[in-house]
Amino acid sequence: MQYPAHVEFVAPARARPQLWRLFVGLLLAGAIYFAGILLIFGILLITSGPEGAQHWMASMSLANGPTSTLLLLATFIGMALGPMAAAKLLHKRPALSLFGGPFARLSTHFAIGAVVCAVVYGATLLIPSPEGATPTPNLDLSLWASFLPLALVGVFVQTGAEELLFRGYVQQQLAARFRSPVIWMALPAVLFGLAHYQPDLMGENTWFIVAATGVFALLAADLTAVTGNIGAAWGLHFANNCAAILFVASDGPLSGLALYTMPVDPASPAMAPLILLDIGITVAIWLVIRLVVKRVRA
Repeated sequence: MQYPAHVEFVAPARARPQLWRLFVGLLLAGAIYFAGILLIFGILLITSGPEGAQHWMASMSLANGPTSTLLLLATFIGMALGPMAAAKLLHKRPALSLFGGPFARLSTHFAIGAVVCAVVYGATLLIPSPEGATPTPNLDLSLWASFLPLALVGVFVQTGAEELLFRGYVQQQLAARFRSPVIWMALPAVLFGLAHYQPDLMGENTWFIVAATGVFALLAADLTAVTGNIGAAWGLHFANNCAAILFVASDGPLSGLALYTMPVDPASPAMAPLILLDIGITVAIWLVIRLVVKRVRA
């Protein structure tokens, strides 16, 4: 595939494309992410005491309550700052170059990605749920609505942080060093998929989840290459995670802000066809976004 817009997107990374800089940059990004978690723990320690801080950190690992889920989403501030610091300190380029530009085009592409994803997911509500997978109420509507503004900000930050790291930093730097999309698209996608490897939670469905997130990352990389910015990928990611975290979540971890939950164990064999269906829906959404961004001048 030819990606003319990607050439401009990658240009800021070409001055210092050395792999050692990328490797050290990822270590720096990881350190900043970890430091952000420590900062949150420190704040909890001051406000809640040692026992309270330990309680909240344990709750964050499950994210099965509204506040604990918001705290978990807040840790992604560090993930967002990490690649921006690496770009500035190790590659001597503006941190904002990770986003692509200009801002008007990026925001337009974000809106297209989010709206298309929301519309397609809305249409899937017309499809009857499989037997035993009908969503059940999780949070009271008024409680859910009271948390919704902060929850939207949290998901916006979380998805933006992941896009900055994987599509902004890693994809840009690999593309500055290697011409083949097999490397700068596939390698970050593999890393993104493996980052979702949770055998203790997903059981035999673990590799289905890794595959699903890997496919998502490939499609996000393609949208970034087509548009020359992370806007469309971020919009798709944002709407997708809003659906999965704020509206209908899997029963268990990361369900604390969901209005409904799916009463199916993530490790259950019944989840496998649902994951495959989700992959198919994601591919359909990607195709529509790709068509729209090519026809809308930003």
